[in-house]
Amino acid sequence: MDDPTPPTQEMQVPRRLALTLDFCLRIGEVLLSSGAGAADVTATMLSVARALGADGAEVDITFTSLTMSHQAHVDEAPLISTRHVVQRTIDYQDLTRVDHLVRDVVGGRLGLHAGRDELRRIVSTGHDRPRWAVTAGWATMAAGVAVSLGGDVVVAILAALAAVLIDRSQLRIARRRLPVFYQQVAGGAVATLVAVGAALLDERLDLGLDVSQVITANIVMLLAGIGFMGALQDALTGFYITAGARITEALLSTAGIIAGVSGGLSLAGAVGVDLPTVRAGATGIQDVTVAVAGSAVAAGAFAFASYSPLRALVPVALTAGVAMAISLSLQDPGIARAWAVALAAFFVGLVGYAVARRLKVPPLIVVVSAVVPMLPGIAIYRGLSLLSEGSSRNTSYGLVHLIGAASVALAIAAGVILGEYLAQPLAREARRVETRLAGPRLVGPAQRLTARGRGRRGRGDRPAA
Repeated sequence: MDDPTPPTQEMQVPRRLALTLDFCLRIGEVLLSSGAGAADVTATMLSVARALGADGAEVDITFTSLTMSHQAHVDEAPLISTRHVVQRTIDYQDLTRVDHLVRDVVGGRLGLHAGRDELRRIVSTGHDRPRWAVTAGWATMAAGVAVSLGGDVVVAILAALAAVLIDRSQLRIARRRLPVFYQQVAGGAVATLVAVGAALLDERLDLGLDVSQVITANIVMLLAGIGFMGALQDALTGFYITAGARITEALLSTAGIIAGVSGGLSLAGAVGVDLPTVRAGATGIQDVTVAVAGSAVAAGAFAFASYSPLRALVPVALTAGVAMAISLSLQDPGIARAWAVALAAFFVGLVGYAVARRLKVPPLIVVVSAVVPMLPGIAIYRGLSLLSEGSSRNTSYGLVHLIGAASVALAIAAGVILGEYLAQPLAREARRVETRLAGPRLVGPAQRLTARGRGRRGRGDRPAA
């Protein structure tokens, strides 16, 4: 039998191109599953492709799948590769490592084969902190939120206990591959049942507990994992299909929280436990200093529980504390909560890029963690409490509070993204028949390589159609 023919140069080029597209798709999968916006994922994939010589690559993203194609000439068949996003988890450690990998490839310090080996090592290597430490991080976050709401030590301990039970129950449900909606239902129900137990204990011992703060703190914990930021960023940058899917996912996750908490409130009413609807500790902050400190602890703990690099914890906590101080200071003279929170989130977006650049982490880690204490847990609990009372008047008030919660979530995301727009250098670029505004980069390098090899400000590709 004749010896196999050695591969020629013509045969090696398509093989390298296929490896390049696969490498870019795997990078995009990690970024998209970690909450990065579609524009950031698109621009990052194109930056890597061009750095590796695939200048004519195109990217299409539809939330659950990524497609990348390359056509060298119009008379040649294009090479098309697709990869599906199977799992969505908040993992800022892998996100940071992949971000550094992308910068090394774009900067020419790493080639295709070395980059693929490094990416395999990143996604196959475990985390540098044990799972029990992550559970402790969620507990600390819930306790911090409870303190920021005016809760005492007992309330903070109860909130931490509920957070531990929620995390372990959600982990067990996730291992059974049940949808996120049911995980959120279980989380809301566990938080409310812990509050019911605390209320029964309070009736016997007269401890003066405000168990509404326990529920509110854990609502914030459950809201923290929802990708509001990425959804709004996709909508503002023109990726409407991905934005619609992410908004649907966020609404479904929030509906799960509402279902779990409302079920717990109904059970409380059935057994004769009167959970508070509105109390001072749950509706207003008496001590701004304590609120700021609690917010800082909550933000740092969320970053820790999301596997953020340890060097980012203190800066994230400080940024969150200042943002909470801004929000409370603006609400004090009577400015609406949505506007106050939006301006505080604008501050986070404005400083988040500079902080992330100094820490050498993606800005997404800083901004998402820092706005966690401002999530509308209070408004959701108020609305559900009023709806559970059944009267038409309270039902109307409850719906108003839930709508207010949605407006606060929207204000947070819009404020952060506007701050990022102004913090990062912007440029208008004309591409064929369309002109696009280069948006803020929450993930990926600020520079990309063009076909001529010159550095240029990163931008996203066309929105997915």
